[in-house]
Amino acid sequence: MERILEDGDLEAARGRLSHLCARDPKGLDEAALARATVESVAENTSDAAIAPLVWGAVGGVPGLLAYRAVNTLDAMVGYRNPRYERFGWAAARLDDAANWVPARLTGMLVVLCSGRGAWRVLRRDGGNHPSPNAGRCEAAFAGALGVRLGGTNSYGGAVEHRPEMGDGRAPEVRDIGRAVRLSAAVTFAAAALVWGLR
Repeated sequence: MERILEDGDLEAARGRLSHLCARDPKGLDEAALARATVESVAENTSDAAIAPLVWGAVGGVPGLLAYRAVNTLDAMVGYRNPRYERFGWAAARLDDAANWVPARLTGMLVVLCSGRGAWRVLRRDGGNHPSPNAGRCEAAFAGALGVRLGGTNSYGGAVEHRPEMGDGRAPEVRDIGRAVRLSAAVTFAAAALVWGLR
């Protein structure tokens, strides 16, 4: 995404966004695409890296596979829309429960890897997000990177206004690489922690 945006190809970047999140990419400019990407990296640091490590440590391979099944089901049907209203809510709530500890561990590891700015924003803004877990990760990343996340998003034609997290500037293209490097540091720290506990 960073390379595509640096090349100035907004159409390709909009097409690529669907691989990262469910946000409607139509009409998003460079700044909005950068913000969506940084937010996705923050949330997926927990969902795709820290949570599997935690559940693998707790339950071995069966725990890891069970977590991935729950997380994949939420990604497929855990939306608040008429099509999935009766089934999707269960997948979403189960995913929230499975990610409660990993999301908070992710936030704390971001703080350990980056410093007090992340702690301040995590404490102040982490609970303002509609998701009980994503907000912890996004707030910590916002504080660590010195950017402001959150705002108006569109999902399937429905517009959501989410509280802003952080005090910094809006994310820029260069912040995508910074977010990825922070995610890698947090993942390595979590792996070392899990290995040490095992």
